[in-house]
This record gives sequence, structure tokens and C-alpha cells, in this order.
Amino acid sequence: MTTVEEGDVISGRSVRAALIAPDAPKPSLGRRLLAGARDEVLDQGLRWRLWAPVAFGGGCAIYFGLRFEPPLWPLALAAVLTCAVWLFVRFLGARRRFTLPLMLLACLALGLAAAKARTERVEAPIAPALAEPTVVEGWVVDVDSPGQNGARVVLATTRIRGLAPEQTPIRLRATVKGVPPPPGSPIRLFALINPPPAPAAPGAYDFGRNAFFQGLGGVAFSLSETREASLSTPPWGLRLAMTINGARFALAQRIVDRLGERTGGIAAAMVTGHETWIGREDLDAMRDSGLAHILSISGLHMAVVGGFVFFAIRLGVAAWPWLALRASGKKIAATGGLIAVWTYLVVSGAPPPAERAAITASIAFIAILLDRQAITMHALAVAALVVLALQPEAIVTPGFQMSFAATAALVALVESWPPRVREISAPWPILAVQRLGGWLGAACAASLVAGLATGPFAMQHFNRTAVYGLFANLATSPVADFIMMPALALGALLEPIGLGAPFLWLAGKGIDLMLWIGHCTAGLPGAVRTVASAPDYVLPIAFLGVLFVCLWRGGLRWLGLPLAAAVLIWPRAPTPDLWIEDAGTNAAFHRGQEAVVVRPWVREFAADLWSRRRGLTLTDRPDEGWVCGRFACAPLTAEAGPVALWWGRKAPSEEALSALCASAPVVSVRPVVSSLPAACSDALVLDGADYVRGGAVELWRSGRGWRATWTADVRGDRPWSRIGDADLAD
Repeated sequence: MTTVEEGDVISGRSVRAALIAPDAPKPSLGRRLLAGARDEVLDQGLRWRLWAPVAFGGGCAIYFGLRFEPPLWPLALAAVLTCAVWLFVRFLGARRRFTLPLMLLACLALGLAAAKARTERVEAPIAPALAEPTVVEGWVVDVDSPGQNGARVVLATTRIRGLAPEQTPIRLRATVKGVPPPPGSPIRLFALINPPPAPAAPGAYDFGRNAFFQGLGGVAFSLSETREASLSTPPWGLRLAMTINGARFALAQRIVDRLGERTGGIAAAMVTGHETWIGREDLDAMRDSGLAHILSISGLHMAVVGGFVFFAIRLGVAAWPWLALRASGKKIAATGGLIAVWTYLVVSGAPPPAERAAITASIAFIAILLDRQAITMHALAVAALVVLALQPEAIVTPGFQMSFAATAALVALVESWPPRVREISAPWPILAVQRLGGWLGAACAASLVAGLATGPFAMQHFNRTAVYGLFANLATSPVADFIMMPALALGALLEPIGLGAPFLWLAGKGIDLMLWIGHCTAGLPGAVRTVASAPDYVLPIAFLGVLFVCLWRGGLRWLGLPLAAAVLIWPRAPTPDLWIEDAGTNAAFHRGQEAVVVRPWVREFAADLWSRRRGLTLTDRPDEGWVCGRFACAPLTAEAGPVALWWGRKAPSEEALSALCASAPVVSVRPVVSSLPAACSDALVLDGADYVRGGAVELWRSGRGWRATWTADVRGDRPWSRIGDADLAD
């Protein structure tokens, strides 16, 4: 037997070294990252379900992104087959790696089918563009927000002279002269009729699509005073809607009479949705300061009203020991909050943003009734799925995108917010300072997170960033949440019986303070920054990035940040040299960082939208260097501008058209031109036939010619993109 003494060597190593196990080799950085990513994927658990509404919304978005109208049966068949395969594989007990992709594919197919089914369900006649004014008769359903040309109402049409019953749209948005008639009034108008407006520029927001899903089949511009009409009794559903809207409008008038037109107009908009009395200056200040969301009845209003009623009822139940011992105060309060939310929805006129907010708030209160946590990402996912199932068109609206992005970001903030340490004993001054600091920190974090989440959508859709919006919202939030909105709710509830004066007075003081903050913020240097829109495909990338940051659990969520910032960092396409609106009556051209509009105050809204979409500042054409008459406007030199306009309804003479072609390389003529003179051989001439077929156009210089993109080419052939052909006969 051989013994080994200390210091002996075995095969070149000491005995002591031989008895120590060598260190295991460290894995490479790539292996460690891969293992960490695998652990995070396994840690998601039930959060994979949160991606179901994302896939459903993706299917809806794909449908609205198509440039052709697909038939229903292939989409319905695909939805049925994908759902059947997913359920069958899940029934067999397959692992999540197999069932999850099938679930997302099934939700995607369901979104496509739901969007198509919704389109078929709401499809209704769309008015053609009539060449001559006509007589319109109908019932005033509601008073709409005023436009640039005056007050507007929503009409339930009964007859339009010159249109057959099957061609007559069910609803019209009519601009009227003077004071708008109240809901329930039977009226007659002598008006110009047109289909809902197409996008102001290729790829811009489609107002016609929005009108299609709201049941608005056209727009009317009254040329005479509104007259009373003798109409047959409307259906009971229409009578009910007019009765409710009449009560809403009467309440709005009482609020305005009580607080004055300026303060009362803001209050009426926040309670009933009527923006008839809001001045342009105040509206611009609210937008430039980032406070315009307070005017639109949406998630903030539903949360404040529902939350105020919930906590008030819960406090009342707790103060009544007999009831508190026999019933759940939390569930009674949730029932009251549910009733308050839907009552407020009716009072507000149920605009689409308010409907979505009411659904989201209702699911939170229902979760309380079912003994579930109210504010969770799963509850938000259910709300999003319900909203998209009922209104698939919401996926392409700024309101839905911004609302759910902000809510998801806030819920993610709540999930990651560290729990507050509860002190055993501390003096009340210290507790007060701690509570105030905690509230300020939470308010700043919430405003910052919500602002960052909605930033990509504000840039893409509205092309403006309120630089000081965070500070304006922080200053306004305590007033709006704790004084203005609760006082408005109580004042609106008690005003019909004459007891709302003190609450409305208090709300009015809060509104005055909010307007002061808005005007001060909007007046600061550089308060608004204009940002050009990114290509259309960039916004979905940003949306997925925001959702990934919010829905993913773990450090990998920050991989979504570059995607979320895609709208900000994505390279912009070259700016068009020229834009012409969809009737050929106005144009704007690119010069430096400005968009020079040829005819100021003509279709100014469309020109402003185009200039902001391209990141330009709209400016008026100078008088020098141009010669303009009653029907035409042309540059005197090539440096003055690249376009000449003829907006008269009759075609120009050969001599007039030759002069226009000699003055500019691009000539826009409103009516159809049968033949072109020889002088126009080197000019690009666009006439009424081009605008009827293509809508608005953007032009880029390309060598010696021009490259054009038309709105109709981007919009596609969809049920909401019909354009009347009456202008061709003009």
C-alpha cells in the first residue's frame, strides 16, 4: 500500500491541487444572454393572453389598410378554420409553443372578418356631388361641433330633391346659417350637397371613412336661412334619439346661460359634448398647451366621474354601520359607478371616444363585482377586445390608439411602481410632506409616461407637439380631477331642478384657471413644434414597440424602445413641391420651410393639414409677382410660383388657358377641359376629370416632368371612397 505525503507530485501536479475540483468553464456572453431571454419567455406565463387583442387589432388594421374591398366569405371561412385548428390542437394538450401562434393567427383572422362584417352592417347610401343646389328636408338629430363656415347640425334626411330614395343618405352633416335649430326640429334647407370629404392629401386622415362608420352619408352647405318643414312622424327610435339630444342641448344652454358663453361653452363641451360656444382663440390655446384632451369626452372624464361616484358611495356605505355590516360597500359602489358611467355616456351624446371609455370603465367595475382586481393589464386587454369587436374601425382612429396606449403605459407603471412603506409611527407633518411628495412623484411619472406613450400618435396624426404640455397638465390635473369635473357632474345633475348654481360656479372658477394656464403655456416661446408625418407603415411599428414595452415582463421590454420611437427617428420622404386640393380650387407649394398657399382663406383647413403633415409652416402668397382675377390666379415669373389656378365653374377660353400655360409649368382647371391649345404642350394641365377621379394630388419635380401621387390611389376602392360624378357634367 502506497501513501502519498504532502509535497509529493502526481503527474506533474501537487497532491493538494489534485484534490481541488477545477472551476467549471464560464459560459460565453451569448449563452448567458440566450439563457436570460429563455427565462424571461418562460416567465411570461398568462401574459401571453394579452397579445390576443393585439393580434385581433392587427387583423382589423390589415383590413383597413387594403386598397381593395375583399369579399366576406373567404375572411369568415379563414376565421372559422383557424379557430377550429387552434381549439383542436389545444384540446389535444399541445404545448404553448404550438398553441400560442395558432391563437394569434386565429385572432388575426377574426379581426379581418369582424372588420368586414362591420362594414357590411353599416353600409348606407353616400350622396353624390350635385352640380346645383337642391332642397333638403329632414329632422335635426343633434347639434354638431361648429365648422369654419358656421354652426352645424346632424340631419335625419327624409327627402333630397333630385335623389331617389335609395340614393338618399340616412344622415347628413349640414352647415346652417345663424343659430342652429335645436334637436327635434323639422327643417328645410336650400343647400349644396357633397359626399363626405376625402383625405386632404394622399395618406392623410380619412374623414370620409370616419363619417361612413358614423352613418353620415354626406355634407350639406346651406345657402339660405333654415325654414320649418312639415314632415311625417319619425320612427320611435329617431324620436327617442332626438328627445335625448334635445335634453342634452337644453342642459348645455342652461350651463352657458349660468356661466357665460366663454366659461360656459367649455363646461357645456365637457358635460354634453356640444362645442358650439367654444371660441377659436380658446380652442387654439388648449391645443397648443396640450390640454385639448380635456375638452373631448373620453377616458379622463369617465374615470373622474365613475371614480368620484364610486368613492362617494363607498364612503356613504361606510358611514352607515347597519348597511356596512350587511352588504359589500365596494360592490354597491361599483354598481353606482357603473350606472354613473353609462348615464354620463347618454348625457354626452355617446361619441365614439366616450363609448370606448365607458366600455373600459365598465369592465373595471364588473371586475370588482366579480371579486377581481379592477386595474390590471388583463382587464385592459378584455376592454380592448370588446371595443374592437364592436367597433373594428376604432383601430385606425387617433382616439383609440392614444387612449389605449396611454392606459397600457399607466397600468405598466402601476405594476412596476414600488410599494409604499407604511410607517409604524410618525408625526403628521412628516406624513403630510411624504404624502404630498409621493403624490407629486406619481403625478409627474403618470403624466410623463402617458405623454411618451401618446407622443408617436400625436406626431403622426396631428403633426404637433406641445413642448410644455407636461407642465400644463401637471398644473391643471389637481383642479380638473378634484374640483372641476366633480363639480360639473353635481352641477349638471342638479341644474334641471334649479339647484346646480353653486357647483357650476365652482366648476367655472376651475375652468377659468384652466384657460389661464392654457393661454400662458401656449404663449411661451416655442410652445408648439411641428413634426412631419412618417411613412404610413411606421406608425404600426411604433404601436407594437409601445405595446411590447408595456406588455412584456422583464428587462427585454426595453428592446421595444427603438420601435416605439420609430415615428420620431424614421427618415422622412422628400417633401412634395406642390399640393393641389381635391377640387382644384386651391394649391400650395413648398419653399424652404414654408408652404405658400395660393388662395388664402379658401379650403384653409385642408391646406393647413397638408402643410403640417409635411412639417411646413403655412404662409400666404405675396401680392407681388402674381396676377389674380375673379376666376384665375397665375404667377408673373417662375420664381413667384410653379402653379396657375382657374377656379371658375365654366371652362376657360382658349386664350385664357394659353395664358395660364405660359405663366406656370402646372395649370389646375376646376371644370373639365375638352381640348388643350398648342401653348399647353409643355405644361402639366389637370382638370375636373382628374380631380373627380383622383382627389387631392401631390407633385414632385422629376427631371423636366412631374411625378404625382393621388389621394384615390392611396385610399383605394373602398365602400367609403365613392366620389360622385356630378362635377363631370358641370
